[in-house]
Amino acid sequence: MPAFCTVEFVQGSRIETESAFKRLPLGASLHIVQNGPPGTFVTFADGRRVPLPTDQVVSAEDGAGAARVGFGGMRFDGVEGGLLTFRRVRDLLAEHELSPERGRRMTLEPEMVAAVFVVGRLAWGRPVGGYRPERR
Repeated sequence: MPAFCTVEFVQGSRIETESAFKRLPLGASLHIVQNGPPGTFVTFADGRRVPLPTDQVVSAEDGAGAARVGFGGMRFDGVEGGLLTFRRVRDLLAEHELSPERGRRMTLEPEMVAAVFVVGRLAWGRPVGGYRPERR
């Protein structure tokens, strides 16, 4: 699925994904499955870690020195109260696969983000690292 909204984070950021399985203590042989999909986070050079709505992530990479995450059903609403604001406009999974506690709104501090693209066009900021979003 193509990304509707792509967030390019600042240089030095990277993607982290929690494992879908957590091992039991030494000697145990079964896995415990977490509720919902593995968590997706962006970690910054200063150690800050920001969670992302994993069920909305359709692409994620950090090979060029900055994390880039594509969201399939999030809309960029601009800056509200000094924060970049994104809203869920459609779910990408069936209702029974989604957490009832999923957020409807995601906010990011502007200093964490280099650029925001909506349907392949720059909507906010200054891209870093020569990023070229996919075109529809």
